[in-house]
Amino acid sequence: MSLPTPQDLHRYIAAGLECSHLHVEGDGQHFYATIVSAAFEGRNRVQRHQLVYGALGERMRAEIHALSMKTLTPQEFAAMPNA
Repeated sequence: MSLPTPQDLHRYIAAGLECSHLHVEGDGQHFYATIVSAAFEGRNRVQRHQLVYGALGERMRAEIHALSMKTLTPQEFAAMPNA
């Protein structure tokens, strides 16, 4: 099995979670994602991460070694400097 690319993760997350902004970087084993979704409204960090893990499904166990993520609502993202 070949290593997943950042583009693969982008596709997997976008297919399972409606995002207004999604950026993924990584080297095939370690990934970092910035995910902005209205689905995160009213949810804590753990709940937000669970939504992303749900979108990734079994890939999280089988293909993806490590994923760090910043999960933001559209309002939180808009309030960030340089957003």
